[in-house]
Amino acid sequence: MDILRSVRTVAEAEGPGVVDWDRAAAAAKDATDPGSIALSDAERAGYAADVRDARSRLAEVAGIEFDVPDTVEVQNRHHWIDASVGTFRRVMDPIEAAAAGDGAEAGAVGNPGTDSIDVMPDSAPGPGGPAAGAAFAQDLSRVANTGSMAFALGFLARNVLGQYDPLLLADEPDADHGLYFVHPNIVAVASALDVDYPRFRRWIAFHEVTHAAEFGAAPWLPKYLESRVERGVEGMVGGVEGMTGRGLDPDAFAELQTAMTAVEGYAEVLMDRAFDGEYADLRRKLDERRGGGGPVRRLARRLLGLGLKRRQYERGAAFFRHVADARGVEAAGAVWERAENLPTAGEIDDPEAWLVRVDP
Repeated sequence: MDILRSVRTVAEAEGPGVVDWDRAAAAAKDATDPGSIALSDAERAGYAADVRDARSRLAEVAGIEFDVPDTVEVQNRHHWIDASVGTFRRVMDPIEAAAAGDGAEAGAVGNPGTDSIDVMPDSAPGPGGPAAGAAFAQDLSRVANTGSMAFALGFLARNVLGQYDPLLLADEPDADHGLYFVHPNIVAVASALDVDYPRFRRWIAFHEVTHAAEFGAAPWLPKYLESRVERGVEGMVGGVEGMTGRGLDPDAFAELQTAMTAVEGYAEVLMDRAFDGEYADLRRKLDERRGGGGPVRRLARRLLGLGLKRRQYERGAAFFRHVADARGVEAAGAVWERAENLPTAGEIDDPEAWLVRVDP
């Protein structure tokens, strides 16, 4: 881990894009200890058994059929950064494209459709003129964006325990989904929480396999989420109101947030009901960790919107606990039958209204 090298890497950001992605990933890795993935035979077998058992148990409890990825990856923190930077980049592609277009327009000289000859050399942009100023501002913005992305990647790499990746916005529509475990973080957090490591690892496996169950039960869900991401980002790309007539698409972001609240809440409830062991202490200690930490950690969580994700867990879990208690876990799974069954923002906080409308 080398913070100074990370800063130098960010300062060297270059290229035509809003973010220098290669340097963002490199700087994140410079500032992050990769951790060890030297697994014993028992640990390797343990991960495989945890995923296998979670799949069988979740299918039984939820009453749904689903697949897990053929290969489960046990990663260190640098592996997670490499695997995740592509996802961030795909989300940013429309913004990158718009910025490239704006840059091309800003660099144009003369009126469209005409040839122009500059007869006033003294008025031409020189080294200190408008063009140089715009280029400097663009370079400065790229460095700042690259630094922000490096910070986000590094912070998340040090905190993510496991991840189910449905490969949203993937260039290859038939690409296989992914299931990752960040082994050094699982070991470190189990120690910090003073809980049994194999039991904690198994609980994390149940959580991530639950996400695989959700997406397996709802083949329409990836496209639904992708469309809301794309609409929201395109609205941001639309520019300032009054210039393009477009702006943020609040409906797209609201629908995305509500869907993710359902995704996270269902996972919380289903994993608790399916887990084949005691988990009350795990739940309590992990919830405390989500909201705790020092001032720097709390600030980072706020900047990255992780407080919002915690509220998603809580609101979504409350919704599904009510539904499961009233009609059973299988009835709660009716959410994934079709997009129309997703709870609305109002129904998340009023599950009885959802029960009346959907009647699972």
